Amino acid sequence: MIALARKTLVHEWRRFIPSVFAVGFSGVLLAMQAALVLGIFGSAAVYVTASSADIWVGYPGTQSVNFGRNIGSDVEMRVRMDPDVAAVEPYVWIDGDWRAAAPAHYGAGPDTTSGGVSIYLSGISTADDSMMFTQLLTSWQRQRLREPGAVIVDRADLDTLGTPEGGTAWVNNHAVHIVAAVDGLRGLGGANVIASLATAREIAGSNASTYFVARVRAGARPEAVQQRLSHTVSGFGPYEAWTAKSFARRSQRYWMLDTGAGAGVLFMAIIVCLVGSVVTSQSLKAVVAGSAREYAVLNALGVSRGALGRVVVEQACWIGGLGFVLAALASAVLLSIAAAYRVPVALNLAAVLACAVLVAVLSLLSGLGAMRSLLRADPATLLR
Repeated sequence: MIALARKTLVHEWRRFIPSVFAVGFSGVLLAMQAALVLGIFGSAAVYVTASSADIWVGYPGTQSVNFGRNIGSDVEMRVRMDPDVAAVEPYVWIDGDWRAAAPAHYGAGPDTTSGGVSIYLSGISTADDSMMFTQLLTSWQRQRLREPGAVIVDRADLDTLGTPEGGTAWVNNHAVHIVAAVDGLRGLGGANVIASLATAREIAGSNASTYFVARVRAGARPEAVQQRLSHTVSGFGPYEAWTAKSFARRSQRYWMLDTGAGAGVLFMAIIVCLVGSVVTSQSLKAVVAGSAREYAVLNALGVSRGALGRVVVEQACWIGGLGFVLAALASAVLLSIAAAYRVPVALNLAAVLACAVLVAVLSLLSGLGAMRSLLRADPATLLR
């Protein structure tokens, strides 16, 4: 009976094509929703994921990177005291107000006729072996940051900031100029701007640090270092240590689960799953209904309902597999288009496997649901 399922798919492929497209459509919806969720909320932790630091140390209870508060400089000494810490550097975080130059000509002062743009200013070390944003910045870009007032922004934010690459603007009434634009720096809730520690501290008017990031020596476990640093030593100010992975997850989880934006996106993901299941179920139900007489004849000839059920199950699995392949191809094209337009999308292996499992489950449950009423019907009734 299992061979019958494959032969039916081959010889009556026109009947099954709508179901394959329905499953593929559901798969594309799931993949795009997952890519948007990962891309949007992954940008909340871009400061961590785009850097090579193993340990982050900040104010106790910090929910996300962008909620950091200043910590004492003595905390840096506490981190350096750990035998497995190979390097430590400060990281300054500032909420800023960006104002473009006057429209008439750049360098004439801030444009007071338009509102400012909220930005997140990151002050980082410009040494070649520094840990912050190692995946985004090149050596020459770090060298350019050493210039007074030099900043780097995301290429997609240039229009939002109203300043071209090489142009001048004002951050908290301090003049800055864009020395380079990079890709992959887009943030959640505001534009990200990178400057040197000296520039950031001049704008902030303080020498305080928001975080200290550390690299552990080769062979050491970041988890073990984090646990040792978590034991508070008297004489040092309040602080909390996280591994880079746990701090990134902490930031993403906050924006995904503890904010209205995250709840809205997750609600949309649930709607997408429901729409996909309904579309797939109705399509497979139509296929089964179209073969009702054939199944009734087989049942009347002595084929058990269990055997017929196995045929439908395999057909649903084949439809699900073909639909997933179609969804994968379509999703790859859509993700390429999104990346070209700098839409924040991202997919990892876990998300792809989850989408594959959901497509398989939707196909299987839809096939079983569509066949249940048919298997319970009287063959004589179906042959009328």
